[in-house]
Amino acid sequence: MSAARADTAARRELFVDVSLEMTGKDVDLLLGASGTIPPGSRVNVTYLENETLEMRVAAARTARKLDLVPVPHLSARRLRSLGMLQETLAALHAVGATDDVFVVGGDPSVPYGPYDDALSLIRSGLLESYGVARVSIAGYPAGHPEISSARLWTALEAKAAELARRDVAGDIITQFGFDVDPVIAWIEQVRHRGISMPIRVGVPGPAGIRRLLRYAARFGVGTSAAIARKYGFAITNLMGTAGPDRFIGELADRLDPGVHGQIRLHFYTFGGLQTTSEWVAASKASWTEGRR
Repeated sequence: MSAARADTAARRELFVDVSLEMTGKDVDLLLGASGTIPPGSRVNVTYLENETLEMRVAAARTARKLDLVPVPHLSARRLRSLGMLQETLAALHAVGATDDVFVVGGDPSVPYGPYDDALSLIRSGLLESYGVARVSIAGYPAGHPEISSARLWTALEAKAAELARRDVAGDIITQFGFDVDPVIAWIEQVRHRGISMPIRVGVPGPAGIRRLLRYAARFGVGTSAAIARKYGFAITNLMGTAGPDRFIGELADRLDPGVHGQIRLHFYTFGGLQTTSEWVAASKASWTEGRR
């Protein structure tokens, strides 16, 4: 295979089974974007504290009706009781939205209830009792502003081991970033530690540069001037939008399935569901046809 064809094949492979993210408020946006999202695509429904369970359930129900796979988020530290977890799982199960879930510790520094982290939810055994067959967990290639690297690795290994012990399928969804270097290094470390589950690399969909930087600051993602230029925009020029073309291209160039295992893309829709889904569809078609 020529270098150009191999390059196109690597990019095409990354666009197999991409996943997207939405909030409970985005039901109308999901309906508007549905024509550009392939059936069977995973759509993560985030857990925002200013949204109700009813809103999250409605979003998951809509995704299911559109022949998509809802992946509701469960935020461990925001759950105030066992009863609240049961109520959440029961409501999601009623609309067929507990096959896949994403379990994360959550932002509160002090848990609201009995669950200190994602591992405690996995260990509860309640997920399987409500039909959960796959659990996604979080990965942090760029680190976490409030959690040490050692603790992140310990937690990741413990969650992966617990899912394997329970015979529950799992994958890792990473934070988004602007630099491929730490992503590749982190994936290699994951594999070195014996964790073989699929990884979905977080990528911001096309969005305004100001918005991207605002989210980067919120989630502790490094955005030095050098990293920004490498991604394709300048911190000193905040006008316009930026897309992940360059990032995805470099990622595809550097991935080796024999070393890095199964890698997919997870899009954070900071610029909107429709904008992101249209960009994904156009990019997938372009790389499939070899126009890039």
